[in-house]
Amino acid sequence: MNDRERYTPGPASGAQLRKDGEKWTLILVRELRHPPERVWQALTDPAHLREWAPFEVDGSLGTVGPVKLTWVGTSWPLEARVTRAEAAQVLEYAVGDQEVRWELEAFGGGTRLTLWHNLDRRFSSMGAAGWHIAFDTLDRLLNGTPIGRIAGGEAMKFDGWQRLNAEYAELFGIEVPKWPPQAAQNS
Repeated sequence: MNDRERYTPGPASGAQLRKDGEKWTLILVRELRHPPERVWQALTDPAHLREWAPFEVDGSLGTVGPVKLTWVGTSWPLEARVTRAEAAQVLEYAVGDQEVRWELEAFGGGTRLTLWHNLDRRFSSMGAAGWHIAFDTLDRLLNGTPIGRIAGGEAMKFDGWQRLNAEYAELFGIEVPKWPPQAAQNS
């Protein structure tokens, strides 16, 4: 059995859901044992992102400006825009009506990584479960024991994702979302 087959995500933790005007923002915090500069590279370099993130980009996220972003499981790139890139500190980008913010803080010899991602509240537990697994794969990549990206439909079939989705739904006080939504299933 390889490291990927042995991987089991821990319990739902380090997350909250916050209403911000008409938007809901998922906030996830993870402490990593690596310096902010190394985490920054994994957050911005396309080759690193392909190893852990639920999307691919056609250029660096470390520079303010346009970039094409393709979510795993889709074949169409979306216009994205990096709006703030302060190396090893803050990364912000927008993809359609979604805004994503990463904050890196030196902490105990490593990095406290905080993600803010606005999304539809009904699917916030799904987003939290997906990002939880992405953070785990990021941590393993940085540790030198990569297990490869687990994202999109592949993640949803993964036993640990189903458990996390239910745990985050309970934590956020929402029903476990059905996917695809009923309207899409009936069309």
